[in-house]
Amino acid sequence: MAKGRSQEDVATLQMALVGYQIEKQKIEDQIRRIQAQLKGKRVPLSSAPAAPEGPVVKRVLSPAARARIAAAQKKRWAEHRKRAAQEKQV
Repeated sequence: MAKGRSQEDVATLQMALVGYQIEKQKIEDQIRRIQAQLKGKRVPLSSAPAAPEGPVVKRVLSPAARARIAAAQKKRWAEHRKRAAQEKQV
């Protein structure tokens, strides 16, 4: 009996490799979908890898817009703290 791998062993290993590569691709697609959901983006259902769309341009807010956003957030937190204090008293 010859040492080494038989043709059947090699073919089986090649088929296993193909199967694992397909499973790996499915897992990577799921990871991309989940990461996109975490970033608030919609992901197409195709399994083709998404092509890079170019550099992402960061939005720049004016100082007035930042001040409005900050004031609104402070107001929301004040209401939240007020409700939390009322619930503690009850």
